[in-house]
Amino acid sequence: MPRFDRYLLSQYVAVFGVSALILILVYWVNQAVRLFDQLIANGESASVFFEFTALSLPTVMQIVLPIASFVASLFVTNRLINESELVVVQATGYSPYRLARPVALFGILVMLMMGILMHWLSPAANRALATRSVEVSQNISARLLTEGRFVSPSPGITFYIREITSDGRLLDIFLSDNRAADQSMIYTAGSAYLVRGSADSTNLIMLDGLVQYFDTDNRSLFTTRFREFAYDLKGLLPDSTTPQRSAAQLSTLELLSADEGLSAETGQTSAFLMAEAHNRNVQALMAFVGAMLGFSSLLTVRFSRFGVWPQIGHALIFVVLIKLAETTGGQLARQTLGYWPAAYLPIFFGAAVIVVQLMRLAHPNWFQLRRSVSA
Repeated sequence: MPRFDRYLLSQYVAVFGVSALILILVYWVNQAVRLFDQLIANGESASVFFEFTALSLPTVMQIVLPIASFVASLFVTNRLINESELVVVQATGYSPYRLARPVALFGILVMLMMGILMHWLSPAANRALATRSVEVSQNISARLLTEGRFVSPSPGITFYIREITSDGRLLDIFLSDNRAADQSMIYTAGSAYLVRGSADSTNLIMLDGLVQYFDTDNRSLFTTRFREFAYDLKGLLPDSTTPQRSAAQLSTLELLSADEGLSAETGQTSAFLMAEAHNRNVQALMAFVGAMLGFSSLLTVRFSRFGVWPQIGHALIFVVLIKLAETTGGQLARQTLGYWPAAYLPIFFGAAVIVVQLMRLAHPNWFQLRRSVSA
């Protein structure tokens, strides 16, 4: 690789790394705050919180990387123009196509990163996240063993523990079971223990307590005192059934070979699953389009009192149009099975814009001839 290409490529990669890191942190912190409220408030440990935030990182990266490639392309190209480096290189005879070569290499590197992320890392992370979500929802210790706070592990159940001693004894227990429409059960006890039963069962052994049974139909209340009472906690939590898989958890090969069984499992049509597979290719290609679009837009800069802001504005307008094309093409591809090529509409549009801008720079006489003929 020539020295100029290495120099330019290193500039783009360095700025891309910094901008991607900043954007990932912004998105990740925003998502981590929601996870913190959801997990820590339910009594989960900090390790579970960090595990969930790590598994959500690929989803954040697939949003951020195309944006970071566009930002890096704009930033580096603007700096090269302001420092007259591109002017010097153009004066030596480099054509716009030759100048675009290191940018294309940079776009290909980001595109390969996005391809690995979209086709392998992100689906695997989503599958692991769904599995861990079910495991956490079945974690009785985390959902119930919270001192001094009323918790509701499932609808109709309210549980309270005043204190948990160092030897595992639960003091001052309150358990309300209002799941049945015609009755209400309230259990209170001075102390209790958690005892593991079978492989999937845990019993709450309450000592010196009271059971209050209220029949809502007859409006009658019955009370029973006990010295020892065993309550099966298995019914307090939702069933540990395997969650329904979503399209984001499936591999690309599964999406491309989707049949009626997979559609029934995910609750999506075959057209939707096929479009989701091609959308992963589109997202990877968008990283390349973003890098080339930022470069080709700023390469058309001419002297202006406003600097490069008009070209940056044009680039942003093209980005908006590309996103509109992405939305339109994605909707068409998801509605009809044979319309999956429509998912690549933003790539075709973005490539056309890049080619036209480079051609205007490489062959200005073509466009001047067209204007003179039309005049």
